[in-house]
Amino acid sequence: MKIALFGATGRVGSVILERALQDGHHIHALVRDQTLISNDPNLTYIQGDASFKSEVEQTIAGADAVISALGTDKNDALTKSMIHILPAMRKHGIRRIITIGTAGILDSKREPGKFRFHSSESNRRLSTAAEDHCRAYLMLKEADLDWTIVCPTYLPDGERVGIYRTEVNTLPDDPSSISMYDTGDFAYSLLLNGEHVRERVGITY
Repeated sequence: MKIALFGATGRVGSVILERALQDGHHIHALVRDQTLISNDPNLTYIQGDASFKSEVEQTIAGADAVISALGTDKNDALTKSMIHILPAMRKHGIRRIITIGTAGILDSKREPGKFRFHSSESNRRLSTAAEDHCRAYLMLKEADLDWTIVCPTYLPDGERVGIYRTEVNTLPDDPSSISMYDTGDFAYSLLLNGEHVRERVGITY
């Protein structure tokens, strides 16, 4: 399989990259810093930025699926990337996209009809990052594509445990944390099994 990967040098993205290369997939990765990328014959990197249309399209062209493990910042990085990713996918006839989100964009259990980051379930005073994630989710929701958003709760580096809980569109009860390794492994597994299409998935230990 040919995979277009965004955020390959990040914590979760690096786990997905490692797993995909181990399984022999061909990866096109858009990276800002080429020195952070491994030297593998199945890896092609494009040095650039996901906020630029031409570099996003170059990464996506010829792929079978897209994975975005991009993080957010104070400048709406996710929104700016999704503006280019979705049209490029349509142009090249690619339907499957898996992204890494945040538990804040899951549905609140305490206050139905609200996102968690708008409800009393959220302890964060600042919602800038969640708002960027939310805009990306709403763009995916309106797209005629086979998307899945993996929404981890507190995300330390941690270690690979291999046992965790997931729930569709909400966070499992009594959430704790989830490591970058188990988050990356779960996201990668969705590419292979095709589960949770057009769903947000909360994940925690």
